[in-house]
Amino acid sequence: MIKAENLFFSYTGSAPYVLRDISLEISSGEYISVVGENGSGKSTLMRLILKLIKPTSGTILSLAGRIGYVPQKNDFSNSTFPITVYEALNSYRKLLKIKSKDVIAENLEQVGMSDFSGALMGTLSGGQSQKILIARALMGAPDLLVLDEPSTGVDMNSQKEIYGFLRKINQENGTTIVSVEHNLDAAISNSTLIYHL
Repeated sequence: MIKAENLFFSYTGSAPYVLRDISLEISSGEYISVVGENGSGKSTLMRLILKLIKPTSGTILSLAGRIGYVPQKNDFSNSTFPITVYEALNSYRKLLKIKSKDVIAENLEQVGMSDFSGALMGTLSGGQSQKILIARALMGAPDLLVLDEPSTGVDMNSQKEIYGFLRKINQENGTTIVSVEHNLDAAISNSTLIYHL
């Protein structure tokens, strides 16, 4: 699904490089964790996979159709903006041009958040917010789900739930998952392959 060869990246276009001579392959249906120290280029690699930036040199090819993305930061966290969970997901549904509103309830149920449809986004805990971001990313049934440190700011019980349904959609739906991880235990427990930068 994704193949990178001799990938170099620098935000200035020249040395020093954030990523140097990276080659990797990600097959359809895999659960990949990307680990490494702060500043090793993990999030930059995600941006390259998402085609938000282009490599300085080398190539990265993605055959993924629809991509779902779960960022590390939730724009609605601690926000006083009066938008409900349903309204936030409905606006994303319209952006994706999905006709049926049933997809909202289906994805909320998938992440165990059906009872929070009417809750204001700014009132959710870290774990609840993360589940909503995952539900949003799953709308439109993506081939590839990319997550940036999904357990950051999330309590242990919510972490177990989040990794549980990530494994489920990977194993039952065949969704390819690429996750930047600082949680090494989660990476070892869940991944079919780990890349260390």
